[in-house]
Amino acid sequence: MTTPLSSLPENRQGHPRPRGTSWLGQLLRRLHFYAGIFVGPFILIAALSGALYAISPQIEKVVYADELTTSATGLALPLADQVTAATTYTGGAESISAVRPAPKPGATTRVMFDDPNLGESESRAIFIDPTTAEVKGDLTVYGTSGSLPLRTWVDQLHGSLHLGNFGRYYSEIAASWLGIIAVAGLCLWVMRARRARKATALLRPSMKHKGLRRTFSWHASVGVWAAIGMLFLSATGITWSQLGGDNVTKLRAALDWSTPAVSTELGGGSAESGGGSAGESDVGGHAGHEGHTGHEGHAGHGGTDASDTSGVDPADFDMTLAMARDINVNTGLVEILPPADDDSAWVVQEIQRSFPTEIDALAIDAETMEITDRVDFSDYGFASKLARWGVDLHMGTMFGLASQIVLVGLAIGIASMVVWGYVMWWQRRPKHDPSRNFGVTPVRGALANAHWWSVAAVVLSAVAIGVFLPMVGISVLGFLVVDGVLALWARGRQAR
Repeated sequence: MTTPLSSLPENRQGHPRPRGTSWLGQLLRRLHFYAGIFVGPFILIAALSGALYAISPQIEKVVYADELTTSATGLALPLADQVTAATTYTGGAESISAVRPAPKPGATTRVMFDDPNLGESESRAIFIDPTTAEVKGDLTVYGTSGSLPLRTWVDQLHGSLHLGNFGRYYSEIAASWLGIIAVAGLCLWVMRARRARKATALLRPSMKHKGLRRTFSWHASVGVWAAIGMLFLSATGITWSQLGGDNVTKLRAALDWSTPAVSTELGGGSAESGGGSAGESDVGGHAGHEGHTGHEGHAGHGGTDASDTSGVDPADFDMTLAMARDINVNTGLVEILPPADDDSAWVVQEIQRSFPTEIDALAIDAETMEITDRVDFSDYGFASKLARWGVDLHMGTMFGLASQIVLVGLAIGIASMVVWGYVMWWQRRPKHDPSRNFGVTPVRGALANAHWWSVAAVVLSAVAIGVFLPMVGISVLGFLVVDGVLALWARGRQAR
């Protein structure tokens, strides 16, 4: 049974349109409009805080110059002396979780301790002058990158608005919808460009207001140039999300794309078989913006005196580092993790996230001086390498300052597009109706003008996206409710 033309949605001139014409453009325009209006604030906050995070390493170097650098010159003392100085300073009551030797002359060594009063992935770091063993600072550090308090604050603002796990839903909405908005906007631009070749005019005939044309031109131009970057930030940002990130982790596990981790079990176990592991844990983890849940298998040490924390001989730090240097640890950015117990191995791992990526890791039995496990970045699968590089690019560490500049420019562009979107909404307001402060919404009823197989494809796609990205599904339901309320309000207003 066919539907009469009188029951189909009308075009702008009030005439019914035949089924199957222009429905996709109408649907994308309405989706792009509603997502921009309601999700825009989340994307704006994420973009601005992301830009601040991108430049935070430079700010960190200035704010914490006293802790990060030293003016003393000369040969570096053994790590044993530096560790002893740090444990003497703390009183030996806290167990050592990791040691990061000074990566270059003029930098300090970090001796990190497990502090039960700190949060997840946080450690107490004592900064030691490697040439004099003088204590240069005492700060809380976070995650694999060793973020100091200022950058950690920015990180948590970007990821959760300092609202804990509940706040992470905001960033999940922003990351999930950013890609959808980018795709919808890019499709609309292509459709408009195709019409322009036929009509020899890029702008719609109805767009007569000069200011509106200018704003639209800025919004569209920046959107086209930034589309790839927006899709990249969306895809990588989802890996940190609360609900969608769990689905990404499950998908990677099902496809055997998980990141390998060095085993710390001395009994011959492995990370895959349930043994303890350390080093490069799954980069799709969800413990904040670092994707790092702390040093697995290295908590719970008890300590009694300054020279012997949890039975760990400070001299073993020098021994394990020297062994690792002889095998595959060839970068200055290194982290040494002491064993969790008598049945665990030491771990020496590279932590260089810039290009070329250096994150090789070794597990060492200090008693027998044998290598018990080894994971090289060259052994990673292609998908695991892409995941690692994607996270590092998202955080601006891959290519250093160049990455940071690109991320800041992209973030400013995204924030500008959000603002221009609201400006266009205001500029579209009916000038003859003073009671309307904002512009009209795109025409409803797009799917009513589509063939049944098109409707089925849209519904199935929406369900699939909603299942994989739950916050998208929830927000779409919210859009539908708001749209229904607005439709009823408009109908009542017309009746009056």
